[in-house]
Amino acid sequence: MPTPPPHQLRHLARWLALATVAGATTGCGSFRIDQAARTATGFASHVLCDEVYITGTTLQRALDDRIRPMPAMRAVGWALAVQADPAAQTLQVTLAGGFTSLARFSARDGCQVLADGDGSQPPPESPPDRPTPDLPPDPDGSTPVPATSPRLQAALARALPEPADAHRTRAVLVLHNGRIAGERYAAGFGPDTPMLGFSLSKSVTNALVGILVQQGRLDPVRPGVLPAWQNPADPRHAITLEHLLRQTSGLDLWQNNSGFDPSAQIMYTVQDKAAVAAAAPLAAPPGHRWAYADTHYSLLSRAVRDAVGGDAAAVRGFLQTALFGPLGMRHARMDIDSTGTGMGAAHVTASARDWARFGQLFLDDGVVAGQRLLPPGWVAWSTTPTSTPTRTTGYGAGWWTNRQSGNVPEWGVPWGLPSAPADAFFGRGFMGQFVVVVPSRRLVVVRLASSHERGDDIAETDRIVADILAATAD
Repeated sequence: MPTPPPHQLRHLARWLALATVAGATTGCGSFRIDQAARTATGFASHVLCDEVYITGTTLQRALDDRIRPMPAMRAVGWALAVQADPAAQTLQVTLAGGFTSLARFSARDGCQVLADGDGSQPPPESPPDRPTPDLPPDPDGSTPVPATSPRLQAALARALPEPADAHRTRAVLVLHNGRIAGERYAAGFGPDTPMLGFSLSKSVTNALVGILVQQGRLDPVRPGVLPAWQNPADPRHAITLEHLLRQTSGLDLWQNNSGFDPSAQIMYTVQDKAAVAAAAPLAAPPGHRWAYADTHYSLLSRAVRDAVGGDAAAVRGFLQTALFGPLGMRHARMDIDSTGTGMGAAHVTASARDWARFGQLFLDDGVVAGQRLLPPGWVAWSTTPTSTPTRTTGYGAGWWTNRQSGNVPEWGVPWGLPSAPADAFFGRGFMGQFVVVVPSRRLVVVRLASSHERGDDIAETDRIVADILAATAD
């Protein structure tokens, strides 16, 4: 590694000092003071693994799009060393020569950040999958569907200008009355490109829970939903799936994406994420505090795993036969961790068309091709704003609603999309991933991006949606 200029050394020293102070003062006694750095390398290795081995981008583009522009990485980006091994399908990230994370891709389970020392071992054998039927060819073909009107064509062109702008939009797709009305892609991406949804994955996890509720295998209001909480004397026994879906568990799993917060540390430095999250104490009674955390959806993913058979093969089979297959999501997959638990908080990859078909399921009240996948009323319940005794939010249950004005206090960005109708709801993910559903207009808008603008670039998504609404008005 070349010797950096003195001002960069000062930045690194300041960053590592902050990591030391934060680790000592956050109250996370189970985490070492170097965990912020390990969280950074864990996140980077996992995301780059998804980008290179699933999306198919070059390592340089993945770094330039996803990692180096992140505010937290700008001061220390020069100290990142990244190495891909295509033969082993691994991606290693090292920070300042001392903090290293290694992610590995497997055709069955996607990308995982490995435990220390696991990189030299071959991937463990997983149980054979049950055969899943092959999907027929995409009826819309493999080339982008042109816009159905000049106005929509112009709106799509504004969403993805040439050359690309700071919003780094990769794909925009409009589904109107169940048909693709137009789609546009940045160079290097297309209708068959699976793209990381980040927290759009939470909306997928909502659907998996809903399917299991419809099948009678899960109950959203039953207490003691996880084995660790079975004892009625444990105050966490009162936590339900509804609390986890609505981010009101009360668990001390706060998240601010700094690398110092327990939720991010669990997500990117721990092998059994659900077990560690389940051991967290309560910071508030269940239902009394709204606190957004990826780890809630790690816990939901564990409940899904246990309900469908308890291992990775069962999870893969359930994803394909219960959701991806029926919807025709041909390029969708969820990364699965070393415990066989799906990474349903942030690591679903799918093409823009897949994401649109997923949005259409919720537009159609959980019914596809005459088959009801979700319980009656599940969509309305999922898109009802969550309230606690002290606040009303714009968050539903894995979906964001458009019924709360003002900003999310923790983030300083709008709860919703000011230019969209009040009945709109949307899935939302880091770096500008959005699936926007507008029932009153029979419209689904997908925007996928690698944006580093504030608040997941929700302002640009609002502008794109407003443009598309105007272009599709009768």
